[in-house]
Amino acid sequence: MLRVLIADDHPIVREGLRRVIQDEFPSVIIGEVASGNAALERIRTCDWDIVILDINFPDKSGLEVLKEVRKERKDISFLMLSVYPEAQYARRALWGGADAYLRKDTAQDELIKAIKAIRSGGKYISSTVAPFLLVRSESDLSKPLHSHLSDREIEVLGLVSQGKTFKEIGGILLISQKTVSTYRSRILIKLHLRNTVELIRYAVDQGMTQ
Repeated sequence: MLRVLIADDHPIVREGLRRVIQDEFPSVIIGEVASGNAALERIRTCDWDIVILDINFPDKSGLEVLKEVRKERKDISFLMLSVYPEAQYARRALWGGADAYLRKDTAQDELIKAIKAIRSGGKYISSTVAPFLLVRSESDLSKPLHSHLSDREIEVLGLVSQGKTFKEIGGILLISQKTVSTYRSRILIKLHLRNTVELIRYAVDQGMTQ
């Protein structure tokens, strides 16, 4: 029997995923959580075959959840979901232990293909994700500067590139405006940039904006 945990903070997304999965696997057992911490707790207290995990949560990112679980268990398959382009998170998720990475606007049939692939113990690499993995495998020299950013710095970079203010970012990530400013300063240093305008331009050039 297939056991799937859906972790996403949007009820509509969870409901859509539930319906697609139940149509294909009528006897599936599905659990739902709406935060990163809740996902971590349910993963640790219940047995799941597959965890469909959103990247972005206000409390703990999906990438952080993935890292913590992978330190403890290798038997759970992870399918990571994101609204962001593959260039921003695909390599980070897959090289961090995920078994598949899909955008939330992925067609239903591809979602089912991914679930079937990882259910059988394999990986699912879509045609849109594969080019980014090839860059990583060919040479570390080809890695972009933002590959050295932490998961939280990547989140802040993505939100800044969307034009969010420090106050808005702080509200989304549940951190202070001062902390957001500190992250921005670190990002500028690591990317060798001078200001927010250059940061946004970098994100656009790297295909990191929605």
